[in-house]
Amino acid sequence: MFAFGPVVQSLASLTVLALVLGVGLLVVLTVPSWRRALTARVGDAPRAFLGSAWLVAALATTGSLYLSDVAGLVPCLLCWYQRIAMYPLVLLLGVATVWNDGRVWRYALPLSLGGLLIAAYHVMIQYRPTLAVVECSATAPCTSRYLHVYGFVSIPVMAGAAFLLISGLLVAVALGNRDGAEVE
Repeated sequence: MFAFGPVVQSLASLTVLALVLGVGLLVVLTVPSWRRALTARVGDAPRAFLGSAWLVAALATTGSLYLSDVAGLVPCLLCWYQRIAMYPLVLLLGVATVWNDGRVWRYALPLSLGGLLIAAYHVMIQYRPTLAVVECSATAPCTSRYLHVYGFVSIPVMAGAAFLLISGLLVAVALGNRDGAEVE
């Protein structure tokens, strides 16, 4: 297991940063004057927001592959569903960044929000296993926590933070496209 402790610590720190940025971005998007200022910036240059979303998706994908293929942690069923939502985002957001295509939010946002919902449910059943409605295997139960950093960061929290930040960035791109279209 190559550098497990430092890598997990780094992933947990990035998770906390993604949570703070994601919640902060959603707060900015709820205050009308702040939203107008932000979407005006997005309308001028969606590439920066798309590139940021791509970076988050790429780091989340790399982290999940490290945890399963290098560290040897077996993904549970819900982890696989979260991967199904995250992995295509790397390709979609990467292409959209290169082409500066702000319309990608139509395809990427449903994946990101779906992954966020799965991650939220996964976190919930880790704390309340009796609420589980999904049958998981005995070798990789969805209710167990392989990691528990800073007292709350587990693998689904990592995924959820990434999905939250990606969703916030894509909502900003969508609003920037809408506001830009209304101005023209």
